Amino acid sequence: MGDTNPLYLTRQQFNQLDFDRSILSFLKPDLLDEILSESSIQEIPKGTEILREHQYVKVLPIVVEGFVKVYSRFDEKELLLYYIEPAQSCVMSFYAALKNTPSRVFAETEEDSKILLMPVTLLPKWLKEYPQFNELFYNQFNLRYSELLDTISHLLLDKMDKRLFDHLKRKTELTNSNSIKISHNRLANELGTAREVISRVMKKLEIDGRVVQNSGEITIIGEW
Repeated sequence: MGDTNPLYLTRQQFNQLDFDRSILSFLKPDLLDEILSESSIQEIPKGTEILREHQYVKVLPIVVEGFVKVYSRFDEKELLLYYIEPAQSCVMSFYAALKNTPSRVFAETEEDSKILLMPVTLLPKWLKEYPQFNELFYNQFNLRYSELLDTISHLLLDKMDKRLFDHLKRKTELTNSNSIKISHNRLANELGTAREVISRVMKKLEIDGRVVQNSGEITIIGEW
């Protein structure tokens, strides 16, 4: 997304990569052919910062495997904006790339990920020659707007215990597991609150029989 110095691959090398090609089936064959011939792919380890605030966007991602957290930062606190899942891209990066403006967000891999990286210099050409390419970003804008409305609803209507439980549930769904390893401090950053608040609310969720904590691992055992 920033200047990641990707390894560019030939089409033959791309065809030998081990990933589910149906992930990219939403792209028309002729457009997909051109994207694959001009783009790159990287296997990026969990916890890697791939975009920083104020950095210019050089490549636009489509996640093939894994997922990426996109967030902003205020006064040393994080505010989670959204996750990029397989077959999804980043609308904030798309906008910054088209306008050639610095990024306003950070992005970090939440697990080991494979990411298709498209050079932003070709975006105007592809958007003009392949109008259906716009649909990807229209859909992403609609998705993120819906998520924003859900976030506002959570902030206005839900108490912290419900917000925290839903956040944990979402993380387990993304990783296809009932358990995740994450610190109270990181959860506090992602939800824009204090670690002490998270620790107190986690204890309540345990008492209520919704989660179990063990050596930094949190397991969902109940429903809301």
